[in-house]
Amino acid sequence: MARKEKAVTLETLEAGFRDSSATLLTEYRGLSVGAMKKLRRSLGAEVSYTVAKNTLMKLAAKRAGVDGLDDMLKGPSALAFVKGDAVNAAKAIKNFSKENAKLVIKGGFLDGKVLSAAEVQKLADLESREVGLLRGRRSAGGASTGPPMASARRRRPAPRPG
Repeated sequence: MARKEKAVTLETLEAGFRDSSATLLTEYRGLSVGAMKKLRRSLGAEVSYTVAKNTLMKLAAKRAGVDGLDDMLKGPSALAFVKGDAVNAAKAIKNFSKENAKLVIKGGFLDGKVLSAAEVQKLADLESREVGLLRGRRSAGGASTGPPMASARRRRPAPRPG
């Protein structure tokens, strides 16, 4: 890779680390080009799945202030930069890895914390933010016993004869 290409890749990776809400690391050894395309499609528009040299990933992470990923960046590594819900991205990667054993979850970075592979797996088992919000609305709406003012009227003391 030419020096100019490395500089562009480094800038792209650094921006990915800075601009994403989460970063998930995988090993893709043995995946075909077709499988990689299928993975990228399954991740959706909110996730950018990037393959680059580990040395460039380490340097970009350091420049972006992301520490603790160096030990995971060994072997053929790819980064999934998540701009949306990290749970959905983790689910997509986990589901894809079930169908394609060659994709291995290495770990990730979320909310300033390095995640182990097991923690990314747990993240994938959580509800997505949207599902949680919908369930919260449904239960809050179901708890109502009527119009808000009706319950206030019932609690008002009776007027005293004067």
